[in-house]
This record gives sequence, C-alpha cells and structure tokens, in this order.
Amino acid sequence: MRLLFAAAALIATLASGTAGSANAPANAYCYIGWPSDGAVLPAGKPFRVWFGLRFMGVAPKGVAAENTGHHHLLIDTELPPAGQVIPSDRNHLHFGAGETETMLELPPGKHTLQLLMGDENHVPHTPPVASRKITITIK
Repeated sequence: MRLLFAAAALIATLASGTAGSANAPANAYCYIGWPSDGAVLPAGKPFRVWFGLRFMGVAPKGVAAENTGHHHLLIDTELPPAGQVIPSDRNHLHFGAGETETMLELPPGKHTLQLLMGDENHVPHTPPVASRKITITIK
C-alpha cells in the first residue's frame, strides 16, 4: 500500500510539471564570460555570448548525471520560480545540447542577461546555480 501511495505521488508530481530538481554542489556557480557588464555593442550586428561554469559539469538535456546540467540564458527577465521547468521562449533560451556559447542579436536599447543552470528536465538545481545579472546596451 505504501509503495502504491508513493507511486501515485510521483505520478502527480510529474504530471504537474514540478518534478524535483537535481542537487547542485553548494560552491557551484556560472558566469557570463562575454560580454562584460556595461558593454556597449553595435546595433544590427550579432555578438558572441560565452558561458562559464565552475564546480559542475555540462550535460545535455535528458542526461541525468550527478553534478551536471545545461545552460539557460535569460534575456530581459527575472529568474523563474524554483522547482518549476524553465520556460522556453525568446526570453529564456535553452542550450540543451550542452553549448557554452551562442551568437545573439538584440534590438537597440538596454538589455539584461543572466545564466541559469537546469537539470536534465530544465528544472533549476537545488540550490539554484545562476550567474549575476549583467546589463548591456545595444547602440
């Protein structure tokens, strides 16, 4: 009976889209290596964004390996709620193949960029592994 109850709870959790996230080492952190905070970049020209990660490894989506995850680049948005799948839209770019850089083109103006690591199911780790938010200007 206890096993049946546990299985039903797991199915309900998975169906709700809030399956538990993977644990991350307490000292893990990610960062944006380029561009730097305050950078002014030319409009109409793609620019390279590269990601860094310490004390964890990068693994593609769907691969459940201890102390690994993949990058999500958040553009002009806040961190999503803990324990929920990171959205996939123009403000939440997924790098589920394990990429550590991308080319990006943004419209003129001020923009914020922030990295957030996600587990094999695109759920932030516990504790969350996020970079500090940087601001860039496209002119």
